[in-house]
Amino acid sequence: MSKTGQAALRKLIERGGEFKLDSDLDALQEAAAQASLAWCVADCEKARSWSAVFRSIVKAVDYPEFFTSGFDGLYDCLCDTLLDQKAGVVLTFDKLHSADPAIVNEGQQFLQVLGDAVDFARENGRVFIYAIHHAGKHEAATPGVVHNWSDEPG
Repeated sequence: MSKTGQAALRKLIERGGEFKLDSDLDALQEAAAQASLAWCVADCEKARSWSAVFRSIVKAVDYPEFFTSGFDGLYDCLCDTLLDQKAGVVLTFDKLHSADPAIVNEGQQFLQVLGDAVDFARENGRVFIYAIHHAGKHEAATPGVVHNWSDEPG
């Protein structure tokens, strides 16, 4: 990693914010471990709705209950999770199908909540870093095949 990249990573570890996945994710993971930040991965590959994305977040951060109040509930979940951690949290969204119509419609609100969580973390002496691996759009639904966030291979 270049000196510029290292300086940007140090700043991110100190202040929080979005980590662009065109950078070195392994370097972020190593720096997060050194800073005692919790590392969480939300597997969004099968999520076709915000409700499914929320379930993947709940599972990733080990939140004790599923919230149903939409983006307000997401904010509460992230804030509670941050307060439960000594230093902060890195949350990566793996394979978020951000081009799906159900996801696109409220994508800006999602990013706003993540930004608000970054601010909350700073105000409370913690760090919140998020990274989104955009996976485009899901394939079209196949008749007779159920696509569910909880599908398990047979």
